Amino acid sequence: MNSHKKIISILLSSLAVTTLSTKAEESLWLYTRGTDARPKASWEFKLSNISRIGKDSGHYRFDDFRPEIEYGLTDRINLGAKVMLFNHRFSVTDTVIDQSSPTGTKTVRRKFDRFQPSGFELGSKLNILSPYKDLFGLSAAAAYEHRSVSRLDGTEINQDTLYLSAMAQKNFFDDTLVVAMNAKAGFTRVRAGGDEQKEITLDLSAAVSYRLAPKWTIGVEALRQSDSLNSSINANFNDGLQSPTSSLSHTSPDGKSQHATYVGPTIHYAEQAWWFTLGILYQIDSGGDNVPTNRNWDKHEKWHLGATIGFEF
Repeated sequence: MNSHKKIISILLSSLAVTTLSTKAEESLWLYTRGTDARPKASWEFKLSNISRIGKDSGHYRFDDFRPEIEYGLTDRINLGAKVMLFNHRFSVTDTVIDQSSPTGTKTVRRKFDRFQPSGFELGSKLNILSPYKDLFGLSAAAAYEHRSVSRLDGTEINQDTLYLSAMAQKNFFDDTLVVAMNAKAGFTRVRAGGDEQKEITLDLSAAVSYRLAPKWTIGVEALRQSDSLNSSINANFNDGLQSPTSSLSHTSPDGKSQHATYVGPTIHYAEQAWWFTLGILYQIDSGGDNVPTNRNWDKHEKWHLGATIGFEF
């Protein structure tokens, strides 16, 4: 009888571990990633979109669609590939350089509406510690990204970025409460119109998720995005919607920086073979060099609305 109980206990434990593994890499939030890795030889297809909406004037919407496939090379190492599809729709008032004007600038109305393939990303993730077996979870990731379209205004660019990420996760109350923190650094080189710009970005995020029911979780996520720009090689590179006071062409030799912070709720639902996540983040603070107010609209928006759906196979 005791041996039968032990066998049943072992089977139940194995089933629990298997269930956790098959749910690995679910996106509980919009930006923050957990530390779980996919089990060996398993696949997952994800389709995500984060819509960035609203500037300080006019109408602005940018949809960032990303179909993605992930594969478990081992139980600790995952490989991934994604395609970027950008949809820009905006009508804004923009200030541009005009040497014939007494002020050196003029105001123009800009309209743009286009959906276009925009680049790709190849990445890998290494799970170092498991939140289910160790004191906390820890993972590292690296990715190479190439963009042919600017995310700001849809213009053609030639941009290459190396991303390095660290992810930490702690589970409480039998995995009912999950807390995660991410740090993601990007090293970018942009070439457009014969000019070149280097940029360093740093995204810091923290998130909490609480399981209300076996299939439902709710959460809160905070994201801080920042970047530092180095001086351009030439003097007439203007990045998208930026005004002359904050365009890359006016970057000082020491560079300049800007930042924004977003906070908002998320909700997650999961079945055995598929799941989805919804979230909305609102900009609560921003700033940077040459920013006259407490809001920075050069590379930041009022709202981030996101949705992701994933299929396990």
